[in-house]
Amino acid sequence: MTVVEAFESGVLDLPDFYFAGDDYRHRFEAEAKRRFLDVLRERFNVGVRYNGRVLKWDTVIEQKAVELSRYLVDRSTELDFLKPSPCLYRTDQREFRKRILSLSQSEAQGLGIRKSTLHYLRKSGRSERPFRVYRKVAVRLSRAQSPS
Repeated sequence: MTVVEAFESGVLDLPDFYFAGDDYRHRFEAEAKRRFLDVLRERFNVGVRYNGRVLKWDTVIEQKAVELSRYLVDRSTELDFLKPSPCLYRTDQREFRKRILSLSQSEAQGLGIRKSTLHYLRKSGRSERPFRVYRKVAVRLSRAQSPS
């Protein structure tokens, strides 16, 4: 999902890649690698609920590696790679965009959405590119009436 997000957001683009000749591999430029690693690092720093706690993905991966090693040396009989599963969702769906674009200034003010936030949301909603809506604002928008 991170790779798709990187292409949709414009962090990566086809000109960032080049063909490496004899080994039939495509490589990508150093600057593009840095930009992608920034996106990847941000993704790994997202919290996920696991074993009753909220952990970062890199910690969960580390714990899963420990579980695997215990399983391989017969110190554990259980191995579960299905939990936790990543939550893959987008906050820029068509209905959400329509709701944003139909929201009046007074309705937004009634929901506690500031003028500058509404401006950003409308600008992003008119674009075809994916965009991020902060959870606090998304909750407020979910209280808004759907457009008729």
